[in-house]
Amino acid sequence: MSPSLFAGFTKSLAMTALSEIGDRTFCVAAILAMRHPRNLVLAGCVASSVVMTLISSSLGWAAPNLISRKWSHHVTTILFFVFGILSLWESYKEDGDSDDELEEVEAELDADSNNKKSESKHKPKDDDDSKKHQRPFLIRFFSPVFVKAFSITFFGEWGDMSQIATIGLAADENPLGVVLGGVIAQALCTTAAVLGGKSLASKISEKMVGLLSGALFLVFGVMSLLSGPEG
Repeated sequence: MSPSLFAGFTKSLAMTALSEIGDRTFCVAAILAMRHPRNLVLAGCVASSVVMTLISSSLGWAAPNLISRKWSHHVTTILFFVFGILSLWESYKEDGDSDDELEEVEAELDADSNNKKSESKHKPKDDDDSKKHQRPFLIRFFSPVFVKAFSITFFGEWGDMSQIATIGLAADENPLGVVLGGVIAQALCTTAAVLGGKSLASKISEKMVGLLSGALFLVFGVMSLLSGPEG
């Protein structure tokens, strides 16, 4: 593995793991795995994470072609410092109780499930049969559980700190290394959530994870600042 590929891989692996462990999508995977077949939940969440990582890394890879590498490097450095400070500040304000987010996510999933059940009760059977034939091919092909896990994870990750950081990292490091590190970290975190379930999610200190990820972002910022655009 070349130094550039290794640097992108290790940074992406560490950043993604600390950003995703115990976060909202981690809790979603844990709760879904308690209600549905684990293999479908795992497949949906991992597939979504792979797609999101590929999109983010592609955007980061294209950035130096749109603006100069010097400026993309400076923007990435600033993002690392900003995200590091934000993570530390949010962790400082945290009360350390990870059960609150678990309960909030579980309540939202219950509300969504109840709404769908209520709607299905009021629909005539003929309408349900006709809509089954009108469903898009992908939704008919994949299991509803897979589609649910995929969509919740995808839209939950879209635009969050880890996605933007991945774009910046891919603009400054080897994009292939960033993809490999991000995908492996996402797969490991999702597997832990699916296998460990709610008990694991409730034991993770969100405050500590936030402090560690904030410190990691600041370390990356300092490394980026010292290395320069060509580093």
